Amino acid sequence: MSDRRILCCMSMNLVEKYNVSVPRYTSYPPANYFKEMDGATYLRAVDASNQVGSRNLSFYLHMPFCKRLCHYCGCNSYMMRSDEVVQQYVEALHKEIDLVAAHLDKNRLISQIHYGGGTPTSMPVSILRDLNEHIISLFPMMKDAEISIECHPGYLSHEDWEALTRSHFNRFSIGVQDFDEKVLTTVGRTSPAIPMKDIMAILRAAHVGVNMDFLYGLPFQTPTSFMNSIEKAIALRPDRLVTFSYGHVPWVFKRQLILEKYGLPDADSKQQMYRNAVSLLKEAGYKSIGLDHFVLPSDELFSALENGQLHRNFQGYCTLRTTGQVYALGVTGISQLDSVYAQNTKDIEEYISEVKANRLPIRKGYSLNDQERVVKTVIDCLMCNYRVIWKLLADSLQMTVAELKNHLHYDESVFETMAKDGVILYNEEELKVTEIGHPFVRNVAAVLDPLMQNTTKQFSKPI
Repeated sequence: MSDRRILCCMSMNLVEKYNVSVPRYTSYPPANYFKEMDGATYLRAVDASNQVGSRNLSFYLHMPFCKRLCHYCGCNSYMMRSDEVVQQYVEALHKEIDLVAAHLDKNRLISQIHYGGGTPTSMPVSILRDLNEHIISLFPMMKDAEISIECHPGYLSHEDWEALTRSHFNRFSIGVQDFDEKVLTTVGRTSPAIPMKDIMAILRAAHVGVNMDFLYGLPFQTPTSFMNSIEKAIALRPDRLVTFSYGHVPWVFKRQLILEKYGLPDADSKQQMYRNAVSLLKEAGYKSIGLDHFVLPSDELFSALENGQLHRNFQGYCTLRTTGQVYALGVTGISQLDSVYAQNTKDIEEYISEVKANRLPIRKGYSLNDQERVVKTVIDCLMCNYRVIWKLLADSLQMTVAELKNHLHYDESVFETMAKDGVILYNEEELKVTEIGHPFVRNVAAVLDPLMQNTTKQFSKPI
C-alpha cells in the first residue's frame, strides 16, 4: 500500500475515533461554565486589571444586528431593528464606553479595537467611525495598533468600502464563507454586492490588512467544491485566510436545524475539505497558524509563531505585542481580563435600559482560581503552538515541572494511545501535536483539562 493510501486510511480511522464533542477553547474555562455575575463584581475586576495582567487595552464592540440571519450562524445575532432601537443601542454603546473607561488607567495603551457581531457593517459607516474616535480620544494608541472589523460583503458598495478605509480601520475580515452560489443560497447568505476582486483592489489601495473567512461542512459542499473556493481565494492573495469547521449545535442555535433537511457533509468529507485547503494554501506559500489560520510569511502572526509570541482570544489569533486584556462592549460581549470573564446580557432592550440607568449589564462570568489560570496557560500554549515544552512553561509560571503537571489532568496512558495513533509525540520534556493530529488539537487539550473529566456539558465536534 502506498504512503498516501496509508495516510488516507489512517485519517479516516482518526476521524472516526477523535471526532467527539470537545470545547473550542477560545476561552478557558469555556463559556458554558460561566455562572451568574453582576456589574459590581466586574467593575472590581476592571479596577484590579490596572495592576495585574497585560497593560495593553483591547476593546471589543458587539454589533448584534443583521439584515438577514444565516442559517448556520452560531453568533449572538439578531434581525435589524427599527431605526429608533438602533440609535438607542448606539447611544448605549457610547455610554458604556465611558462607564468602563472611568475605571481604567488613562496611561494604558490601546493595542486592539475589534468589531464583531452580528454584522458590524450593517451599521452606517459614520456610526462605526464615531465609535472608533470616541475610544481613541480616551487613551493613547500603541504604534501599529490593530483596529479591525468583520465585514459581510453582501451589502457593501464601492463607496461603503472606501468610507470604511477612512474610518480608522486597518484590518478587514471578510466573511466570504464560500464562493459557490448554491451553497450560499442554501444557508441563507447573500452573495457579495460587488466582485471580490474589486473589494480587494479598494483595500489594497488603502494599504490595510485583509483576512478572508471560509466555513466548511455546509450543505452541498464537497471536497472538490470547497477546493475550488480556496483556489479562488488564493488568486486574490489575502494576507490571512481562515478555514473554520462548521459547528453544528442546534440545541444552542435552533436556526441551524434548517440545514438538516438539506443534509450535512459527513466527517470524512469535512476532513478531506480541511486537508485539501491545507495542501493548496501551503503550496501557495501560506503558513499555518494554530488550528485554522493561514498567513503569508510576511505577516506578523507568522513571526509571532516563530518567536513563541502567538496568543489567542475570543477574537482569534493575535500577537503578544498587540494582545491586551479585553473589555467587551455591547450586548452579549464577553470581557477577558487577567483572571475574570464577564458577559453582558443577551437581551438588547435590557442592555439599553441598564446602561441608560448607569449600570453595567453583566449577567454571567467566571473568576478563575489559581489552578484554572495554570490550565488556561497550558491550553493556550498548546492551541497556539501545537506543543508544550514543560520546563520552559514551568519556569515562566515560577513553578517546577512536577507542580505544573499536578495542576493538569496528566494521564500518560491516554497520551500513549494518542502517540500510537500518530496524533502526538511526547516524552518527559515536551508534548507535541503532529501534523496528522492538528485537526484534533482540541482533543489533546481536553485530555489535559480537569474540567473535562466526567463532564455532562455539550460541545461541537472538531471535524
